[in-house]
Amino acid sequence: MEQKINDIRNTLQAATIQELPVFISQYEMDGRAGVRNLVDKAKKQLLAYEKELARTEKMKKYEKQYSEYDFICGIDEVGRGPLAGPVVAAAVILPKDCGLLYLNDSKQLSEKKREELYEKIMEQAVAVGVGYNSPERIDEINILQATYEAMREAVHGLRVVPDLLLNDAVTIPGLDMRQIPIIKGDAKSISIAAASIVAKVTRDRLMVQYDEVFPGYGFASNKGYGAESHIEALKTLGSCPIHRKTFIKNFV
Repeated sequence: MEQKINDIRNTLQAATIQELPVFISQYEMDGRAGVRNLVDKAKKQLLAYEKELARTEKMKKYEKQYSEYDFICGIDEVGRGPLAGPVVAAAVILPKDCGLLYLNDSKQLSEKKREELYEKIMEQAVAVGVGYNSPERIDEINILQATYEAMREAVHGLRVVPDLLLNDAVTIPGLDMRQIPIIKGDAKSISIAAASIVAKVTRDRLMVQYDEVFPGYGFASNKGYGAESHIEALKTLGSCPIHRKTFIKNFV
């Protein structure tokens, strides 16, 4: 008895990526248009997966290049540009055999994907450290120095001491271990990409909480950046305690 197309569709929906080749070989000779469409869909899914495998493998370039180091740590920050809120840095050491896919510069990922990957990173990482610096400190010592402090805090917060730091573009003063600054590193190294995601999700969640404490500025949506509605709120309401005074002097 010929299998119903709806049952075949359900089989495809339930199939893991590893089961797709079997699905394709089982149904690709079926002449029904509906089944051919399902087989084509399975082939596209498999092709997308293989492309992602290749992209992720390319992003392991630095981790492979320095594979003699036991604990390679990626570091990145989020929040250098906003008018409000802290700067947040993350340090992440991934396992040598890390099989996580879709790691990328956090800005290239949807919020949903970042949240999914954040949970997986926290589950699978050898160690994760997070560092913060407040708007007051940013105003006091400038954003670059405040970022360096947050990065050092993130590194010191790791439960193991890293042998090598892969940094997104900067060399962090005040740390003894070897550092490799990589321009656009969050799109070139899985370790830095993981740190980018952890820092972004951590800061975004914090800004959503601040939105409840300081309503009217739209922190949940703009995350403290200078969106037009945020600037209008600044002009109308004035500043709140998490605004960076040195960043908003043109608006208030």
